[in-house]
Amino acid sequence: MSHKKEIQDFVVANFLFGEAAPLEDDASFLDTGVVDSAGVLELIDFLEGTYGIRIESNEMLPDNLDSVNRVNAFLKKKLGQNPAGKCAGNQSA
Repeated sequence: MSHKKEIQDFVVANFLFGEAAPLEDDASFLDTGVVDSAGVLELIDFLEGTYGIRIESNEMLPDNLDSVNRVNAFLKKKLGQNPAGKCAGNQSA
């Protein structure tokens, strides 16, 4: 299963109660009300636990965590799979 599909499945199961229809890959979680600030922490916990990564406080930005596509791109960057450097947000050295 792709990371993107795993992210979609997590959001649908935990925030949309199984109703995937309103979830589009580029839709802002916060603007659409799909995920609130507490939900962002739950999403971070899922990403860290599932993929064995550490998300630093300076990475907890909407550019990284506010849609399926943004989370997927950020995750690729964290896992070192970032083709052509396409991911929003900052990463400190």
